[in-house]
Amino acid sequence: MVVLEQGLSTAMNAKIIGSGSEDIVLAHGYGADQSVWDKILPHLAQHYRVLVFDWTFSGAVKDPNLFDPVKYTSYEAFANDLIALVDEINLQSVVFVGHSMSGMIGCIASIKRPELFKRLILVGASPRYINIDDYEGGFEKSDVEQIILNIESNYENWATAFASLVVDQKDPLSVEKFTKCLGRMRPEAALPVAKIIFYCDERDILDKVMTPCTIIQTTSDIVAPKSVAFYMQNKIKGKSTVEIIETDGHFPQLTAHLQFLQVLGNVLGFSDLGHN
Repeated sequence: MVVLEQGLSTAMNAKIIGSGSEDIVLAHGYGADQSVWDKILPHLAQHYRVLVFDWTFSGAVKDPNLFDPVKYTSYEAFANDLIALVDEINLQSVVFVGHSMSGMIGCIASIKRPELFKRLILVGASPRYINIDDYEGGFEKSDVEQIILNIESNYENWATAFASLVVDQKDPLSVEKFTKCLGRMRPEAALPVAKIIFYCDERDILDKVMTPCTIIQTTSDIVAPKSVAFYMQNKIKGKSTVEIIETDGHFPQLTAHLQFLQVLGNVLGFSDLGHN
């Protein structure tokens, strides 16, 4: 493992694990940190150099001033961080695996700097969460307003309830893991980032994405309905496919990691258990 000790890399707890000739970047979503990749990391590190890191809003980031709500008002600011991080470490033509909000961040970064990205793997991603006209985002506007209100009024209670909704309850250890991650997130970061996510509408950027994409979706995800995956596939300009993992919840890398690895292996051309 290489712990990176420079600029943004240090601030975002960036590490490179493995020693392959190709690079994979794993980007976690809201309320999480890089530990959500722990189950798949040993397998991927047998084939690739794997970059993991924590977004500035993560509870795992030591410097509370790193997340500035004035700077981070949209996904674009996070995309700029991602580009700066990849540049700082001098990676090129990476496979980017973005979970949840990081899927759209990766899409935006790939439009800005297409040469940095060989493939995007979008896990439970969504360009818009609020239903509108014939688009099914999964939430009514009133649902989102209630979520924001609950985060404002009692973040700790909301975090516990939200974790049990979005992680497959048949895997209580994973529910507990994400609950702890969410609990470490500072409320002063949790609220503005939740607003960015739940009020986002990035549907218009999809037809600018030229990088090949694999969209990974579970059979039942309260955060991103299955229809969103196919909507994205239809809109993305680059060659894109949808892979459905037969499990519930928003975190297949935690609750169905062997199936998740199998999909990655099929897409990228390696065996999930590390045998060529």
